[in-house]
Parts: sequence; structure tokens; C-alpha cells
Amino acid sequence: MSAGVLSVAIKHEHDVVAARQRARQIAASLGFETQDQTRIATAVSEIARNAFTYAGGGRVDFLVEGRTQPQLLVVRVSDGGRGIANLSDILDGRYRSSTGMGLGIVGARRLMDHFDIESKSSGTLVSLKKLLPPDVGLVNPSRLSAIAKQLTAEPPRGAIEEIQLQNQELLRTLHELRARQDELLRLNGELEDTNRGVIALYAELDEKADHLRRADELKSRFLSNMSHEFRTPLNAIRALTHVLAQGVDGALTAEQQVQVGYIRKAADELAELVDDLLDLAKVEAGKVVVRAAEFDVSALFSSLRGMLRPLLISESVSLVFEPSVELPPLYTDEGKVSQILRNLISNALKFTEHGEVRVSADLAADRRSVTFAVADTGIGIALEDQERIFQEFGQLDSRVQRKVRGTGLGLPLSRKLAELLGGTLTVTSAPGVGSTFYARIPVHYVEPLPAAPAVPAWEKAPLQTPVLVIEDSPEEMLVYEKYLKSSGFQIVPAATLRQARHALAHITPVAIVLDILLRGEDAWKLLAELKTGATTRKIPVFVVTSVDDERKALSLGADAYARKPLDRGWLLERLRGTTGQQPIRRILLVDDDEVSRYLMRRLLDDLPCVVSEASTGTAAVRLALEDPPDAILLDLAMPDLSGEDVLEQLRGDNATARIPVVIVTSKVLSDNERARLLKRAIAIIDKGSDRKVAAKQIRTALTAAAVFHE
Repeated sequence: MSAGVLSVAIKHEHDVVAARQRARQIAASLGFETQDQTRIATAVSEIARNAFTYAGGGRVDFLVEGRTQPQLLVVRVSDGGRGIANLSDILDGRYRSSTGMGLGIVGARRLMDHFDIESKSSGTLVSLKKLLPPDVGLVNPSRLSAIAKQLTAEPPRGAIEEIQLQNQELLRTLHELRARQDELLRLNGELEDTNRGVIALYAELDEKADHLRRADELKSRFLSNMSHEFRTPLNAIRALTHVLAQGVDGALTAEQQVQVGYIRKAADELAELVDDLLDLAKVEAGKVVVRAAEFDVSALFSSLRGMLRPLLISESVSLVFEPSVELPPLYTDEGKVSQILRNLISNALKFTEHGEVRVSADLAADRRSVTFAVADTGIGIALEDQERIFQEFGQLDSRVQRKVRGTGLGLPLSRKLAELLGGTLTVTSAPGVGSTFYARIPVHYVEPLPAAPAVPAWEKAPLQTPVLVIEDSPEEMLVYEKYLKSSGFQIVPAATLRQARHALAHITPVAIVLDILLRGEDAWKLLAELKTGATTRKIPVFVVTSVDDERKALSLGADAYARKPLDRGWLLERLRGTTGQQPIRRILLVDDDEVSRYLMRRLLDDLPCVVSEASTGTAAVRLALEDPPDAILLDLAMPDLSGEDVLEQLRGDNATARIPVVIVTSKVLSDNERARLLKRAIAIIDKGSDRKVAAKQIRTALTAAAVFHE
């Protein structure tokens, strides 16, 4: 059902105001809230104003649609103008007009529940729809008639009254915004109070998180071990059922075949379950990676002091960190060293009821390692139990132990972490006196080398145009490799600052691509070093990172700055600009088949270009007019416009008439067709040609057209 309520003719400018008034009145009569009344009135006003401004007038019809709830308020604004030429661009938000055309349409669409527009050369029809509130009941014809009579009897307001009413709406909206702002301020205050409480619980949560992580590691190990143990008998069952089914020792009866089949099926299902458990265990266990970086022991002690001080719940125990003097910076995994010391210190605090826990660090006589000592005045450990505590789940029975029982995994984990870093973890203790744990950590972490270490490619042979890429993410490094493939540049990867300095000692790159976030290392410091060093200050440095601090990068001397994800065209353009190579060209591929577009794109791998695509002839013409490319690769057979039609339209417009076009087609052409096409295209390539031959033909044609240089 679609029942009319009222119509307003738009002939004069004050009729636009009348349409807005009627929209608000109808919305109020239908039970809409004040905010929705304002939204509906504003949307109707914008579209009615467009009809008056661009079409000289029109008509606004108000209707109610629907036989059952929820019904719709429908507002149709029609005009007899010439239509809207750039409607798709306006709706997509791409159109920009000095008169503001299009803004009213986009704004009205956002204000209503449904928006539809039809525009032809004979006029435009805009339909605005809003769901009626659920509590207004069903609007039947008699109720509509009453609303229409009420509106007819109510005279329209004057312009001044309408302005006053709009001002009241604005003030009401501002009041609501102020109330929301006050509510947000109140909530922010509550959040700040909550945050202060949460911070006070961090120390306890950190310890419990350690326990949960260790329990998770135990579960993963259990799943992995049990999965392996299950796998052996399962494989035997599957193999034996296979032997039985093949009748190696005699044929089975039909019933026996069914039974063996059931056994084999059950074994396969159980094997699949075991495989899933094993995969789950691998995922949860993960792979321990040492992330070596340079850090100072004093800074480590400072962070540990703040982190562990909340664990001092008794005033009878003090935590003392001795000053670390004359210690060199350590190059190892700071996180794992911190984890070892946290475990040792938290254990010492738990088992010390009176006295102190003292933490110190001393450089070995050979200056190759630092020994961290955690000494306490706690209950001590008997000599026969000092190796037992380093076994998993190894716990000693004592009065204090029963009060603060843990998981028995902290010390075994700490020893394994110390050994992973190339060090050791030992203990000296006596019952009733206290314990001292010694963690010896090498000053410089040495990565375990494989039996036959691979030599980087750039060390095997000299490179002509090397680009040093300092990036610790393997995924991002792969992107750089893809971007620079067949570009004339050779990538020199470096995942750490140490690797970067090693590369710079052996080669002079034409440019450096630098990520700022390098797993705890200070890449800002490296940037400053590069731009002040005598041998590196002239090397262009491009900072490519997720850190939003362009001004800082440029002030430190970076030659360019980009946020991730990186655009290939941007990178190649900067690199070619520093080396004087060819500029990046823009190529438009036109083909309705996705696979064909992919293959055409691969033919351009060796050319310095950025490729865009169009799947229809209409889209190709539109893209070429909006942003003319340097060249076009065009298929002939397409569903809307043929390749010849596209050529004709391109050559008929001054903006695109001179764009070189290469036809790439599988169509068998007669001599006359080929001659006719070559009057408008620079070359014709057969899709069935050998890939290398086709790539050479495209390069030759585009070079002859001065798109590329030899």
C-alpha cells in the first residue's frame, strides 16, 4: 500500500522552505523523535533546493508505504531538468564542484534509511525513505486523512519563524552534544580511576601470567608427547588392516571385509585426531627466537626495580639493586635476561621472610661475560636438593614452600633460557643462611651457525646497483624482493643494525631503505649516524615505517619518508631518481578476462612501470579520460565496447588521442582488419605468442613510441 499524505510544488525559492516545514510537520505527526524530524526535514530541504537550483523547480510528494508495521515514510522529489551527468561520481564521493553540487545528495543519503535516485535527460526522481517508529502503531487511511486535514488547516510559517525554529534545533543539538561531552568526561574520570587500580595489580598479574604460560607450555608438551606415542600403534593398526584387506594371508569373507573396513576407518579418524593435536601443540609451543639487541645493565635494573617493588608485601624484607659500574653494553636478548632475573628475584622474595634480596652484576676477568647474582637471606637449600630444583616440577617440602607453592617450572625455564643465550645458571646455598643464584650471560650473543653457513648473495659477487633494505620482518622483506625484482636494483637485506653495519663495511649502496621499528634497536640513532658519517652521508636514505613521525625523519636527514604499506611505484620512482634511471610509466591493461590481465601484467615485469586495470571498454575510456596513462594494452573482444570502439573514442578526444595503444588479442585478423587497426594502434600482439617473444614485442613497440628508453 502506498498512500499519499501531501504534495508541495517547488516553483519559487520560498517553496523550498515550505517543503522543509511540511517534512518536519509530517514527521512529527507520524511519531518521529525530534532528531529524526530534523534529519528528515534537512534531507528534504537539500534535495528540494537542488531541484530548484539545477532544474528550475519540481515537486515533493509525501507518502506512507506498507500495510503492516514497520511502515515507511516516503518522500519523492521530482523535477523536469536535464538530469545529472556525473551521478555515479557524485554517489561515490569522487565528484568535486565549485558550486557544491553533489554535497546535498550525499548528505541526504546519510540522513535517511534508504535513498534511491533515477536521473535521465527528461528529469530526476529522488526517493527518500525512513522507517516509522515501532511504537506509533499502524497508520491507516483514516489516520492519514486526519493528518492531511491538520496540515491543510495549519498555515505555513514565515521565513523568520522557520529560521527561529532552525536555530532552536541547532541549540537543542548543541545542548545534546554538550551533555554527551560531559558524560564522556565523567566516563574518562572513571576510567582513570580504574586504570590506577589496574596498575596496582600488574605485579600480581605478571606472576600469574608466568604461571599460566608455563602451564600452557606443559600442556603443549603433553599433547606433543602423547600424540607421538599414539602415532606408533595407530600406524601399526592401519598397516595390519591394509595387509588383511589385501588378502596376503588368505581371502577374507565379505563380513570380515566390512569389519576390517570399520577398523581401518576408525584408525584413520583417530590418526587424524592425533595429527590435529600434534599441530595444536606445535602452534601453542611456538619456536623460541633470540632477538639480540644492545642494552645497558643499569637500564635493565631500573626497569626490574619498578616492576618487582610491588612484590614487597612485608616491610621486614628489602630489595636492593647494587649499582652496575664499568659494565659494557650487552648485545643479547634483553627480554630473556629480564625474564631470568624476574624468576630468580620473585623466588627469592617468596622464600625470604626477614632480611634482604640483593641483586648485582659483575664483569668477568676475561670481559666476555657478565655474572648476575641474586642473593637472599631466606630458608636456604640443602646440598642434595640443589640440582633437584632445576628439574621440571621439582619442589621442596618446607613450611614456607607449603605457603607459597608454585608450579616448579620457573628455575628449569630460567636455566634453559640462560643456556639458550650461551650462559649458565647455578646456585650456592646453605639451609638457614640463604641462597645465591648466579646467571652468567655472554656480553655478546653469538648466533648458532649451521654446519655450512650460507654466504649472502651480495658477498659472492659485486653488485652494480645495490639497495640496502634494513627490515626485520620476513614478510616485509619478501615484499621488497618482489618490488625490486627485474627492476635493475639488487636487494641487500639486513634484519638488524649489526647486519646493516656489516653490509655497509663491504658495499656502498645506491640507496638505503630503513624501517624504524627493529625489535628494540634504535633505528633513529642509525639514521643520524648515516647522515653524519663521512662515507655514508651522501647515500640517500628512505624511511619506510609504520611510525607516524615524518618531521623527525626528515630533520634527521632522511631523503624521503613513507608509511607502510609501501607502494611499489613510490619506491621505484625514488630509486630511479637517485640513480638517473628511467622514470616510472603508467600502463593501463584492458581485458574482460582476469587471467588474461594477469598474464599481460607479467609481460611487463621487466619494465619500469605501474600497472592499472580495466575489465570493460567503458571503464577503460573513463579511466583514460580521468587520468591519461602513458600507454594502453587493449584486448579487442569485450562484452560492452569492442576494442575498436574503445580506440575510436580514445582517438576522438584530444586528452587521449596521442596515447600509444598496443592491441593484445587472440582474434585471427584479416589483412584488411590488421591494416585498419594499425592506423590507430602502434602494434598488434598475438596472445598465443611465446611469452618472451610477446614481452620483447611490447618493449620494442613502447620504446619506438618513446614510452621507454633503450
